[in-house]
Amino acid sequence: LHWSFGHARSLLAGAVALVIIVAASVPFFPRSFLPPFNEGTLTVNVLLNPGTSLAESSSIATLAEQLVMQVPEVTQVGRRTGRAELDEHAEGVHRSELDVDLGPSARSRAEVLGDLRDRLAVLPGGVSIGQPISHRLEHMLSGVQAQIALKVFGDDLDTLRTLAETIRGRLAANVPGLVDLQLERQVRVPQLRIAIDHERASLYGVSTAALLEKMQALTGGVVVSQIMEGSRRYDLVMRLADADRTTDRLADALIETPGGRVPLRLLARVEDADGPNQVLREGARRRIVVQANTDGRVDMAQAVAGIRAELARIELPPGYSTSLEGTFQAQEEAMQTIGVLALLSLAMIFTVLYSRYRSATLALIIMGNVPLALIGAVIAIWIAGQSLSVATLVGFVTLTGIAARNGILKISHYLNLSLHEGEKWGLALVLRGSAERLTPVLMTALAAGLALIPLTIGADAPGKEILHPVAVTILGGLVSATLLDTFVTPILFHRFGRPALERLRAEADAARHSAPAGAIPETF
Repeated sequence: LHWSFGHARSLLAGAVALVIIVAASVPFFPRSFLPPFNEGTLTVNVLLNPGTSLAESSSIATLAEQLVMQVPEVTQVGRRTGRAELDEHAEGVHRSELDVDLGPSARSRAEVLGDLRDRLAVLPGGVSIGQPISHRLEHMLSGVQAQIALKVFGDDLDTLRTLAETIRGRLAANVPGLVDLQLERQVRVPQLRIAIDHERASLYGVSTAALLEKMQALTGGVVVSQIMEGSRRYDLVMRLADADRTTDRLADALIETPGGRVPLRLLARVEDADGPNQVLREGARRRIVVQANTDGRVDMAQAVAGIRAELARIELPPGYSTSLEGTFQAQEEAMQTIGVLALLSLAMIFTVLYSRYRSATLALIIMGNVPLALIGAVIAIWIAGQSLSVATLVGFVTLTGIAARNGILKISHYLNLSLHEGEKWGLALVLRGSAERLTPVLMTALAAGLALIPLTIGADAPGKEILHPVAVTILGGLVSATLLDTFVTPILFHRFGRPALERLRAEADAARHSAPAGAIPETF
């Protein structure tokens, strides 16, 4: 401390320079909504064209299982093809989901995923690789099981598909770092179209509703009874045989009318046609999605910036628009929200300190520990290779209160030494107060730091993804705040604290003379 007071200007200038440097480096952090999860399990989606038969889809999915098992880190694979009609996320048999368990690996996670994608690239259709919990978070945020969802809105489905395919091609060619880039499966599939001739149906005395009900029973079937086998029950469905549900045979199907049975061809036009396999809407508008993930080597923010730049160069037809959504959108909103809350927390800390010390100078000296803590926090994040996520931001906000505590311990002791122990203003006061408060400051910092060390070890272990960045941020901030506060706070108090101390001494003397005998003097 004797040395630091002789080099006060250099120390303060160095601290300010460090704060500026680390603050300037923050915009260059990779960004993400949440830290990358390591769930120990992968979810691989194999998506074929709608209309693919169950046998063909199962055959391709079996091939996908065999290719996945060739990756050394894969221990076991489970698969389901299609989803039940009453499932919350019903899917046709053209979609297969593989649950892949991973074992210990000498390779990085990005290398393992790259190996998987290279092996599965030979399959027809599209492949998307993610993780169970991550997929559900992505689905809740954008409605799509991918990190990035580019939604194209418009009226004509053919134009939507053409436009989406054009965008997909340009993104694949011009935006690095995107993988699993594919379109939502909106394609034309064969359909059997029955167009009712309302006039002729009325001439035969058949209402449109009754005719539709009969056609539904003939083609889709109607439940007429149930079959019980032990505790299980099965619906008994009656419908036309498959051979009788072709275009020509169905046109000859006899329909009951008040005048007798007549062929369906006299009441409706039966023809082969095609149509969209599904029509998806959002906000009452038709949409199709171009979805993608990042390969882990490119920052999400950079990939999104590239997509936005590419979209700015694409001229959309009138009435068509795009919306870029995904986890990055939640990250941007979280940044703004936490930024506002951080400013609010700093304002509340200043208010509490000012109400206690009745001095803006002393409050600001104590809060000077906050930027000192940010120095170590930012350096620790760079060393740990973490991204700027909600977890690290929560660590930053938490750190502001922890860092202010060190300053409170010292400033309060300086005041108490002067006001209640008769210590005169000067270098001796600051030296004594700093020495006597060194042990409490170190003990409180060590107690918190030692508790955080287990969370900083084994960052890739499943379950530590959220707590690890918080621990790294707080631990790094504690180290820098404790070390720099040892020199900076005494220097700042010695240089700027005397007017506030003299005013508090005058107030204390006035209160002492006016207080009744035996009153306990106020301490800080």
